[in-house]
Parts: sequence; structure tokens; C-alpha cells
Amino acid sequence: MTFLQQYGITEPLLIILAIDLAIAIVLLAFMRYLQGWSVKVNSTQELAERDNFAFGISTAGVVAALGIVLTGAITGEAATSYTIEAIGMTAYGVFGLVLIRLGRFLHDKIALNEFPKNEEILKGNVSVAVVDAASAIATAIIIRAVLMWAEDITIDTFIAIFSAFLVSQLVLVILTRVRENRYAKRNQGASMQQALQQGQTALALRHSGYMIAMALSFNAASHFIIYIPSAYVSNIIGWLAFSFVMLILMSVIITIVKKLVLAGINLAEEVEQQHNIGIAAVEMAISIAVALILTALMA
Repeated sequence: MTFLQQYGITEPLLIILAIDLAIAIVLLAFMRYLQGWSVKVNSTQELAERDNFAFGISTAGVVAALGIVLTGAITGEAATSYTIEAIGMTAYGVFGLVLIRLGRFLHDKIALNEFPKNEEILKGNVSVAVVDAASAIATAIIIRAVLMWAEDITIDTFIAIFSAFLVSQLVLVILTRVRENRYAKRNQGASMQQALQQGQTALALRHSGYMIAMALSFNAASHFIIYIPSAYVSNIIGWLAFSFVMLILMSVIITIVKKLVLAGINLAEEVEQQHNIGIAAVEMAISIAVALILTALMA
């Protein structure tokens, strides 16, 4: 018995892992170039010649997002054949890539609909790029959770995944609208989206923290909703109800923790008026930390 066999690692398993890794590498490389093709620019020129930091941040977000999705596609369980493993990994990976692109499109057209996102990124707007990267990562975290929740590779599986994805996008839009309303009330009716367009990086960091936190809390639903392939309506209702409950719970706890951790600091003034990136980074960390703790508790 070899060293690897002692730990249950056989030659077929190594081949399957190699297949998964090879497909993952190809998809990650493809995503980098797709980022440039989607906005009709040469990604190499934007990254290395123009030194467009905003484009780099946006590209980093989608590459990281695809990596997160692929961890949901790789189950670690050996398929019945190498061909089936390759087909399954490719199908989930491509489907995840499509959903990431669709999520970014919906976020641009519905959530952040007051300015052309791609034009701002090509201009070098780092604030918009940060929010764009965060939205891609948040979408990926949600897709991964649904991939881990669903089973097999059937039409019903993809319908279930797509249904949960649509619910998550709705919740992201609602979260954005709530944050916009709060910003407007504190700033004499000013637009949060216009503030992002004007380059308020601190505001971008805080909003990004909320989006990623929401995605992580959405992940907790997979531990409570029973996967029934053909129960399309009940799946949607389950994800929708649990998402709203987690969003409200997360928001309340984040508010409490921020008041304790950042006691004596006027967060609205520091982030929204003085553009304090340091305070915004702490707020972002608090949001993500609370969501991680809630997810761990729910699991």
C-alpha cells in the first residue's frame, strides 16, 4: 500500500482531480479575456499599458467570482467515468460563468441604473469598480451555495439553481434600494449612485461589505431548505422567505455591532461626507464578520 492509498487517494481519483483542475484553469483564463471582450477593449492594454486600476479591480472581482463558483462545482466525489466528470464540471462551470455575467448585467441595469458602469470603469473610476467586483463576488457566493444545495445534473437541477439565483438578485436590488434611501435621508436627498459615480471609494467599500454579507447570509438558507427537484414554486418561496429573514436579522446585528465596535464615531459623517476609507473598511469588515458568524451558527 502506497502513502497515497493509505489516505484513500487512488489513481482514478487523481485523474478526476486533474480533470477538474484543468477545466477550472481554462475557465479562469477565459473569464479574464471575456472581461475585455464584453466591453470591447483589449484586456492586456487596459491592465498593463493604460494601467487602468479600475479595470483591474473589476477583472479581479469576476475572476475571484468564477473561482468561488467552481468550488461549488467540485464536489470531491468521484463520478462514474472521466467523461461524466468532465461534462459535469464543464456544465456547472459554464453555467456559473453565465450566471455571473447575468448577475452583473442585472445589477447594472436594475440596481445601479443611474450611470453606465462599464464607461465609468474604463474611465478609471475605482469606486464603481469596487462595487462591481463586490457584486460579482456576492453573486458567486450565492451561486456556490445553490450548487452545493442542488444535486445531480438534470434540467430540474438547473431550474432550481436559476430560480434561487433570481431570488438572490431580487434581494440584492432591495438591499441597494434600502441603502440608497438611508443615504438620501442623511444627505438632503442626494443620490448614492451619483456619489459612487463621483468617486467616493469609502461609500463603495461600505456598500460592498453589505452586498457580500447578504450573500453569505443567503448561503445559510441551503442548510434549511430541502432540495426537491420538481418543487419549483416551493423552492422559490423557501429561498425568498429565508433570504428576507436573514437580511433583516443580519442588518439588525450589524447595526448593533457597529455601535459597539465604532462607538463615539459618527459613521455617516465620516464615510459619506469626509470619505474616510479607513472607517469604511472597518464597517465592511464588521458586515462580513457578522455574516460569517451567522452562517456558521446556522450550519
